[in-house]
Amino acid sequence: MSDDAADRPGDGQNPFEGTPFEQLFRNLSGGAGGVGGFGVPSAPGGIPGMPDLAALMGQVQHLFAPHEGPVNWTLALDVARKAVAQEPDPSPTQKQRDAVADAVRLADHWLDTATGFPSGVTTTAAWSRAEWVTSTTQVWKGLVEPIAAQATGALADALPEEARAMAGPVLDILGRATGAMVATQVGQGLGALAGEVLTASDVGLPLGPDGVAALVPANIADFADGLDVTADDVLLYLALREAAHQRLFAHVPWLREHLLGAVTDYARGIEIDVSGLEEQVRGLNPMDPAALQSAMEGGLFDLAQSPAQLAALQRLEVTLALVEGWVDEVVGQATAERMPAAAKLQEAVRRRRAAGGPAEQTFASLVGLELRPRRLRDASTLWGSLRTRQGAEARDGVWTHPDLLPTAADLDDPLGFREDAAAPDALSEDEFDAELQRLLSGEAPGTDGGSDGGSDGGSDGGPDGGTEGSTDGEAEDDGGDAGDRPA
Repeated sequence: MSDDAADRPGDGQNPFEGTPFEQLFRNLSGGAGGVGGFGVPSAPGGIPGMPDLAALMGQVQHLFAPHEGPVNWTLALDVARKAVAQEPDPSPTQKQRDAVADAVRLADHWLDTATGFPSGVTTTAAWSRAEWVTSTTQVWKGLVEPIAAQATGALADALPEEARAMAGPVLDILGRATGAMVATQVGQGLGALAGEVLTASDVGLPLGPDGVAALVPANIADFADGLDVTADDVLLYLALREAAHQRLFAHVPWLREHLLGAVTDYARGIEIDVSGLEEQVRGLNPMDPAALQSAMEGGLFDLAQSPAQLAALQRLEVTLALVEGWVDEVVGQATAERMPAAAKLQEAVRRRRAAGGPAEQTFASLVGLELRPRRLRDASTLWGSLRTRQGAEARDGVWTHPDLLPTAADLDDPLGFREDAAAPDALSEDEFDAELQRLLSGEAPGTDGGSDGGSDGGSDGGPDGGTEGSTDGEAEDDGGDAGDRPA
């Protein structure tokens, strides 16, 4: 018997080994490796290694208790809280709450000089890790439930009616087991993510309540350790990023639904290959776990990504990169002449993303998307180049409508985005509206004079400033900044 098998309950034979249900089986059986310490303990005074049967039955009842929707959120939050509780998680002190409020207030003042979007912050908050879990649960429900529901329903819908009736017991067992499995996976993911996130918008999505600029002081302290930057600078820089996110989501009304809708579209695109499925289900014994294991290992329930899913994921990935790139560029503008440590902090944030930390890994496991850091740098370069050539109004004006957003192809050539478009300050209000209509209808933008002048001027001097500023975080204000900022 292997060392790993020796850690398992009973004689080490797990009928779900190698399947998505292996961890769930071990949790129910009280074996090692329970999610967030969720395994069932031995009975007091009982035989070491043998589970407490009363606790085991309570666990089973808890796992399969009636709940609304495809995910048992009571179970998921319980798992997440237990995971968070593995490390000290003190509530932020009043001093920390005041420091967050002061940092966000100063951040908003600085951002007024970098973007025309007004503040989107209505209140500030300093969250413990557990508070982050509870405060973001509502948005996670909207992200996870469509995928869980579609994956569960797609299996039954894919079967012919006759086969569906025959497979009823199997589908019922799998539905209940899947609900428990998803809940434990979500709880484990949220618990891990709570130990890493720095702000409410750290993954690029509006996870917190509208208008609440929230930071997690305990995680910020861990992030600052070893950066050779003062704690005040770290807090202020992260407050700037959070306040910039709040401005964008508050004043681009379609953006929130655009992002979350891409996840829903991904769920709707789930398809199951029914080739051979009916024959495999016909011979399954729902009371034989080994048979279920064999069927799953044979690819019975594999969910390959459909073309619709791939399109939704690309849209989500590009939009998230544009959001993060815009925040990166705007914060760079706000700090260029005020915070010498900003370039170092910008690079630390970028490297944190590039390292594929828990934020990216958890998002990938829950939603199916890995946010490529390369896109963030490209997006930051694109926004910086556009601002250098045409001004901050042109950069922010792209968010007027989703059809104006850069595409994946534009991120491949970030310096060339809209290089032939006229700068907004060269147009009257009526002319700008006409240009917008041309863009939305797919016509070539720009008038003869404005287009030529904007292209030539931007090609000669603009891109260099944008590239240097967005990549290195230094000197990106050398060209054209003073004119962009209000007096």
